[in-house]
Order: sequence, then C-alpha cells, then structure tokens
Amino acid sequence: MAKNAVPVWNKYALTLDEAALYFGIGKNRLREMTDSQNNPYVIWVGNKRLIKRESFEKYLETLYCA
Repeated sequence: MAKNAVPVWNKYALTLDEAALYFGIGKNRLREMTDSQNNPYVIWVGNKRLIKRESFEKYLETLYCA
C-alpha cells in the first residue's frame, strides 16, 4: 500500500475493483446491480461508476438480512 493511500474500509466511494474485493461480489454482478443511473449508492463520473461504500452496505443488509 502506498504511504498516503486510504484503506478501502475508510473510503467514501469504491471503484468496481475495490467494491468486488471488499464485498466479495463479482465485478459483472456489481455492474448489473449498479447499471441504473438512479441508484442512490452510485456516483457517476462520466461513464465511470463509484459505489458509495456505506450506502451499498445498507442496501445489501436490506436484501440479505432476515
């Protein structure tokens, strides 16, 4: 890790690669889950998508928690 790099668990938004490693979800599945332009947990920078880490965690909890 670079000297000034921010750990993934402290980042506000993650790239698809970072999110795939962090959440244990494949990049293709993440793309499917975040394709809509209206997702509250996605930030679009041009064609690049960044996933809001905490918002996506909360979203996943609503899907998979009993």
